[in-house]
Amino acid sequence: MICDNCSHNCNLTDGAIGLCHARSEKDGRIVCDNYGKVTSLALDPIEKKPLAMFFPGSKILSAGSYGCNMRCDWCQNDSISRGYVDADTLTPAELVEMALSARSRGNIGIAYTYNEPSVGFEFVIDSARLAAENKLVNVMVTNGMLSRKRSDELMRFIDAYNIDLKTGVASKYEKIGGDMSLICDNIRSIRTYGRHVELTTLVVPGFNDDEDDFSEIVDFIAKTDRNIPLHITRFFPAGNMRSAAPTDINTLRRFRDIARKKIKNVFLGNV
Repeated sequence: MICDNCSHNCNLTDGAIGLCHARSEKDGRIVCDNYGKVTSLALDPIEKKPLAMFFPGSKILSAGSYGCNMRCDWCQNDSISRGYVDADTLTPAELVEMALSARSRGNIGIAYTYNEPSVGFEFVIDSARLAAENKLVNVMVTNGMLSRKRSDELMRFIDAYNIDLKTGVASKYEKIGGDMSLICDNIRSIRTYGRHVELTTLVVPGFNDDEDDFSEIVDFIAKTDRNIPLHITRFFPAGNMRSAAPTDINTLRRFRDIARKKIKNVFLGNV
């Protein structure tokens, strides 16, 4: 049976688990194994998502599960992204109740984040729908590789996105399990739909720290909407790259100057 949640389209036999480690085939249907499995929960400043131009100064209840449909050597959350993680289970109603109870501390809603939230599509959409009914905002922090059909279905309930735009080169995306065409198409669709969207490019030494690659990212944003904020963030050793050096700060500053020539809202992160 084909799982059509993302462009990997994993062909799963009975009991088999998909590349994301969060979806499997059971009794002739695709099951969301990480439904309600919450590995991480925190009340964060919204700027940490990062969202710089969406309710700045507010806080948001951030929830993560396990699993991811990409394989980035530098993953900063590899402990929850690369396989099953034992976790407590929350229902959408319980998560929304937590968010509502945190309003007195400045909470405005729920952010689906930490691991790749789209691999747990069913839990995210159930929670987001209920949150919207309770006048809470929904934020998606994602790699953007949800299938077009499901992305369109979900964006009815998501108020803001931060999407990791990891490279401007399709062949580099392929090496980490990404589909650049789908990701860019989703970004354009989300923007056309009128949802708030910000993009993040983590500048990783040896992967995307050359000007040609970065210029492709900037050109895409400029053609889509030059008002879309771009966060250019610094890599620190993580995942399978724990022995690598952090990104040269001068590279980030040079990229910021390149971006500012074509797009309006550019931010440096992790500096």
